[in-house]
Amino acid sequence: MEASKKIKQEKKKVLLMGKSGAGKSSMRSIIFSNHVAKDVRRLGATIDVDKKRVKFLGNLLLDIWDCGGQDAFTESYLTSQKSYVFSDVGVLIYVFDVESTDFSAAEQHPPGHSDRDLQTFEAIISALGEYSPGARIFALTHKMDLVSAPYRAAVRKAKSDAIRARSGRFLSNIGIYTTSIWDESLYRAWGSIVNSLMPNLDTIELGLKDLQAVTEAEEVVLFEQNTFLTVTRVGSEVGDENPNSDRYERLSNIIKTFKNSLS
Repeated sequence: MEASKKIKQEKKKVLLMGKSGAGKSSMRSIIFSNHVAKDVRRLGATIDVDKKRVKFLGNLLLDIWDCGGQDAFTESYLTSQKSYVFSDVGVLIYVFDVESTDFSAAEQHPPGHSDRDLQTFEAIISALGEYSPGARIFALTHKMDLVSAPYRAAVRKAKSDAIRARSGRFLSNIGIYTTSIWDESLYRAWGSIVNSLMPNLDTIELGLKDLQAVTEAEEVVLFEQNTFLTVTRVGSEVGDENPNSDRYERLSNIIKTFKNSLS
């Protein structure tokens, strides 16, 4: 039997959920379909569930369920399709629109605003806890480029605190990020997501450590060849002292942009 046939494929179900217009399909298209940010404006709203299977780093298959965020669809996911949607989930990615008037903490929202988005998030993770209690959750506050730079730190903290307050049983198992399709923050978030799904990460890192020792490199970074997401890295004491903590995401963004410019 050929060696390639001996590799066991790991399948992971990934739910991509959030309010309609939050930017779920846009980020998915940039990461997995080689779209550039300026082109995703042409994408229409997702109807019901759009499924896409992605092969990642050889033996990992990601079954990405991009779930339409219109109220009628969300209600269906939580009632008639509940078991179908929320069973056997590896990761839930919930996308919040930072500019949504329904994304305010209950004690903070001004007139005309509400915490409806957070209530929906609570209902979604409650269903997830019922059918996939071991799943990981990643909450992304998206479109941060629309927030003026001087206010971004405060907005990031306020939104992150509001999400944590509604995370319930998943509080210790949630990753919270702020993202934009216009910078490397999208790659940082999605890199963390796929890193959490890798079934043989320890083995990969051992191989990278051997390569680092042989080459005497300060740092060895592994990128996935199609998405250019950072899978993992190993470094020496010198490499670990590099002050540019976002260097991997910047490289992902630069390489992906260069690749798209050639197509």
